[in-house]
Amino acid sequence: MADKRDYYEVLGLKKGASDDEIKKAFRKLAMKYHPDKNPGDKEAEEKFKEINEAYAVLSDPDQKSKYDRFGHAGVDPNSFAGGFGGAGGFGGFEDIFDMFSGAFGGGGGFGGFGGFGGQRRSNGPRKGNDIQKSLTIDFTEAAFGVKKHIKLTKYVKCKTCGGTGAAPGTSKKSCPKCGGTGEIRTQQRTPLGTFQSVSPCPDCNGTGEINESPCQDCGGTGKVRDTVNITVNIPAGVDTDSVIPIKGQGEPGINGGPDGDLYIVLNVRPHKLFERRGQDLWLEIPISFNQAALGDEIIVPTLEEKVSYKVPAGTQPGTVFRLRGKGIKNLRNSRKGDLYVKVSLEIPTKLNKKQKKAIEEMGKTVTDECYSKKSGFLDSIKEFFS
Repeated sequence: MADKRDYYEVLGLKKGASDDEIKKAFRKLAMKYHPDKNPGDKEAEEKFKEINEAYAVLSDPDQKSKYDRFGHAGVDPNSFAGGFGGAGGFGGFEDIFDMFSGAFGGGGGFGGFGGFGGQRRSNGPRKGNDIQKSLTIDFTEAAFGVKKHIKLTKYVKCKTCGGTGAAPGTSKKSCPKCGGTGEIRTQQRTPLGTFQSVSPCPDCNGTGEINESPCQDCGGTGKVRDTVNITVNIPAGVDTDSVIPIKGQGEPGINGGPDGDLYIVLNVRPHKLFERRGQDLWLEIPISFNQAALGDEIIVPTLEEKVSYKVPAGTQPGTVFRLRGKGIKNLRNSRKGDLYVKVSLEIPTKLNKKQKKAIEEMGKTVTDECYSKKSGFLDSIKEFFS
C-alpha cells in the first residue's frame, strides 16, 4: 500500500477535485493509455490499471470520503481505517464495537454489542468489470448522429455452465475452512487490547465456495472470451472524447451480480472544410479583389446545403460574417450553433501581359485616396517627417 501513488496525483488533480473534474481527467487519461492504443506496451497497461483503480475510488462518494480522510488505508479492506462503515473488512457497527471490546475488558463490551452480527460477505453478488472501447467516426456522423455496429471481443457468461463455473450436473460446495463467508478472522493483541482483522480465505480465495468439478469450457471461471456484435446509437452533436455508456455490455457479474457496462470513447475525424469550435463551425472562403471591392453574391457551403450570401462592397480581408443556426446541434438542448465565415483576399499569381496591363491601368485610376487605410498611413508619414 505504501508503494501506491496518491489517487489524485494519478489523475493529475488536486485533493478535493469535483466529480466533473475527476470524470474529465479519467476520460482523457484512459483514452491515452488504453491498451487498444498501446498494443504490447506493458507500461501503458499498468498506467491504465492505475488510472481505473484511482477512478473507481474517487468516483464513488463513500469511497472518496474515506480516502480523503484516511488515504489508501481508508479504502483498504484489510486496514483499520478501511474497516469502518462496511467498506472493508468490518461489516457494521457490531464489528467496530467488537474490535475494541478487548481494550475494555472483552466480553460483550459497549453494552453487549459484541459478535459479528453485521459482517460483510465477500462472496456476495458483485457487478462485473466495466469495459472501455475507442471508436472513430466521421465529422458528419458526429454532427448528425449515426448508428454503428461494432465487434467487441470480451468475456461473456459461459453457456455450458450458465456462468456458475461448475460442470453441468454439479454445483459448488460451501468452503469448510471459512464456513462459506469467504473471510478468515484473526485476533491480534496490542497495548490497547485485542483487535480483530479480516483477510480472504486462502482455500476458496474469498469466494466462500469450493468448486470440486469445474466446467471444462471455462475452467471454472464461469466466463469465456468471445466476439459479440453490439449496436451503438451515437446522438447528434458528439465530439472527440465524448463517451457513450451502454449498460450491461461489460464483463459478466460475479456470484449473480449485474454485468458491467461498456463505455464507448469517441474520436472524430477532422473535416476538410470546417473547423469545429464547440457548437459553432468556422469556414474560410477566398474571394477576388473585384468581389471584395465591388461586392458580390457568393456560394457558402454548410453541413446540410449550399446557401448564397451577399458580400458587401469594400469588404476587407479577414472580415467574418455569421450564418445563424448552421452549426452543430447541442447535445443537451438540441439548439444549433452558428457558422462563421472568414473572408480571405486572394491575389492572382498567373497573369498574362494583357491582364497585367489592365491592372496597371486600374492602378492609375484608383488612386491612394480610394484606400482609407493607405491614405491614412501616408498622411501619418507626412506628419512624422514634417
